Amino acid sequence: MDKKWTLSLESGLSEGFSMAGFYEQTDRDGNRIGWQAKVRKRGYPAQTKVFRTRAAADAWARAIEHEMDVGAWRDRSLAESLTVTALLARYEQEILPEKKSRQGPQSVIRILSASELGRLSLAALTPESIAKYRDRRLKSISQKTGRVVSSQTVRHEISLLSRVITHAMKEWSIPLAHGNPCLQIRMPAQSKARDRRLEADEESRLLAACSESRNAWLRPCVIFAIETSMRAGEILEKWEPGKESGNQVKSAIGLQWSDVDLKKRTAYLPKTKNGDARTVPLSSRAVTVLDALPRSIGGRVFGMTYEAMKQAFDRACKRAGIDDLRFHDLRHEAVSRLFEKGFNPMEVSTISGHKTLQMLKRYTHLRAEDLAKRMG
Repeated sequence: MDKKWTLSLESGLSEGFSMAGFYEQTDRDGNRIGWQAKVRKRGYPAQTKVFRTRAAADAWARAIEHEMDVGAWRDRSLAESLTVTALLARYEQEILPEKKSRQGPQSVIRILSASELGRLSLAALTPESIAKYRDRRLKSISQKTGRVVSSQTVRHEISLLSRVITHAMKEWSIPLAHGNPCLQIRMPAQSKARDRRLEADEESRLLAACSESRNAWLRPCVIFAIETSMRAGEILEKWEPGKESGNQVKSAIGLQWSDVDLKKRTAYLPKTKNGDARTVPLSSRAVTVLDALPRSIGGRVFGMTYEAMKQAFDRACKRAGIDDLRFHDLRHEAVSRLFEKGFNPMEVSTISGHKTLQMLKRYTHLRAEDLAKRMG
């Protein structure tokens, strides 16, 4: 029987047709435990797979034959053997070094690799499995903050996985039968944009509390942030746990005196969060702050780290009786003030470094009463 099948197969192959063969799989006692299907076609590597039932084997063989007949067949053996964790590791090793901002993606890769998705092969990664991951993460508690993981965090995680899969399909020739599964689920709702701004006399109270701080850098740093809309990591040296050792590694060097030109009233930022360098214009108030600062030997404009500033800032807010104010809210305040001064969106984005108007909108919170005054 096997010989007759082999002859038919060779005849079919000579004419360019595909042929499928099916073989019983037995255990040591001769009991049937499954079926092996094998498809051969001229110009394609032989495809073999084992199934529990003959019907499943037959369905798979017919699907493979059809793909070969219409020229749509792709070798999915790599997708079946490569785990999500292995794919993420390859992306981290080969692609992330080319990115200017790596700390965030590396953190997300660690989370995904340690999750239930990391153990799956790419072929087994389905929209359903990703949806279950999404729902579980939205109910979990962040070890870093102690709060429920935000929808924005989960969006970032799924978006990164989607980018990695798309890259693998396009650049590494790793096809998935049904495309990128991340694109086939509902993404978590986008988090409501934080709209905290300084209200009434909060700025004066905050600065007064900063003046009482033992950290002499705090008050000038707060004023500078309000005047420039710069991110904390663009102003201050920042440290984060390293991936390999867990020891603290420098993730941002902060603003350097060598990049400040007080005559031109500019501060050059060679490395920013979005990957692009930019030059920030300085207001007269920002220049006054810089003029009064001592020059440190190390070249940093502000002689404290982000971590030290955050602790001092939180204590100053408490002394001032100001609730729910974060240092990053000062960037929101600065961007909003630029619009209130009459700058257009293109000018504001040049100053703040926002790449899209949509992101700029999320960081802009104009007061209705101020807009009413301009309306006359």
